[in-house]
Amino acid sequence: MASIRPFRAVRPDKELVHKVAALPYDVYNRAEAREEARREPLSFLNIDRPETQFPEDYDMYATEVYEKAASMLKEQKAQGIYVQEETPCFYLYELTMDGRSQTGLVACASIDDYCSQVIKKHENTREEKEQDRIRHVDTCSTQTGPIFLAYRRDEAMETIVAAEKAKAPVYDFISEDGIGHRVWIVSDTAAVEGIAAAFAAISQIYIADGHHRAASAVKVGLKRREAVGNYTGEEEFNYFLSVLFPENELKILPYYRVVKDLNGYNKETFLEKIAENFAVEEADAPVGPENKGEFGMFLEEQWYRLTAKEELMGSTDPVKALDVSILQENLLELVLGIQDPRTDKRIDFVGGIRGLAELERRTRTDMKVAFSTCPTSILELFAVSDAGLLMPPKSTWFEPKLRSGIFLHEF
Repeated sequence: MASIRPFRAVRPDKELVHKVAALPYDVYNRAEAREEARREPLSFLNIDRPETQFPEDYDMYATEVYEKAASMLKEQKAQGIYVQEETPCFYLYELTMDGRSQTGLVACASIDDYCSQVIKKHENTREEKEQDRIRHVDTCSTQTGPIFLAYRRDEAMETIVAAEKAKAPVYDFISEDGIGHRVWIVSDTAAVEGIAAAFAAISQIYIADGHHRAASAVKVGLKRREAVGNYTGEEEFNYFLSVLFPENELKILPYYRVVKDLNGYNKETFLEKIAENFAVEEADAPVGPENKGEFGMFLEEQWYRLTAKEELMGSTDPVKALDVSILQENLLELVLGIQDPRTDKRIDFVGGIRGLAELERRTRTDMKVAFSTCPTSILELFAVSDAGLLMPPKSTWFEPKLRSGIFLHEF
């Protein structure tokens, strides 16, 4: 059963939250991070990406860079930019994008639940990416980026959330990208106990986004346990900052593929080779597939609709049944020779938020062919996780993105 508990959040002053709230650290490259940090000095990105405070060629993994993050956070707390809750609370975090809202519970999840797979993952993590966040979290003694978790719809939680959202929010602002953000503090004893009880009856929680942040938070917690020795399990380092959403409110966008060349084929022979496993037809407009087994392809200024042949469909393996797997195994690997999309430099990925026009742009600049896919569903994600399997890289793109800096968890 899931152990979810309230915490004393460190959070921005109400008048400054719109300046502090920042997109996750890993959506920016180094140049973009510097520009954003320069644009808004109070943006939490300055702390999340502390190399922005150093010369451009400075080693971003140097010890003093992480120490700078800790000192900036300490200084801003002293200035009153951040305040800390007096008692442990839950929080509700609503994001609204294009008229659609989703409301998550901000809480602390158990590192033991992660280790015992009550909290399930669907991606592998890379050690080098973990190390950066491990050092950042450990040096700051603060978890700065919430882990995006999902759970199956629960009536008890729906009732509590509806009642709490009838109250006045503590934050209500629209970020520069047009996303609405509202936050409620849940401090009523009955509501807090009801939330904890509801999750105690839930046997699986799923990482939707933030696998590296989750793994890093857990490893720091285990490190602190070892350092303390006789830990009780109640210490804050035994829990990590999370936002938990019911699956029925989540929206997953597709993750597109673009490839540099046709693996030695010309256009005609390439289309002939694809036709062995897919029905190929020209399209008069950009193709954004909505049905499983359908794909769009943009090649030499022409859109095509590809439909997987029947024998490729209906696998009982939840990974092989994914559209991204069908595309990878039967076209990207078989025809284009891309054996490992994690390491092959000929392939790149485009988040669905960028739209089909970005695929056209890429093929006109640095790529030869682009593929659009049907979004992976949240139930497909659950099925892969429940089977203890892993998705292919870049299978899901969640929008809207959780903001960093609105909630911090000290330990």
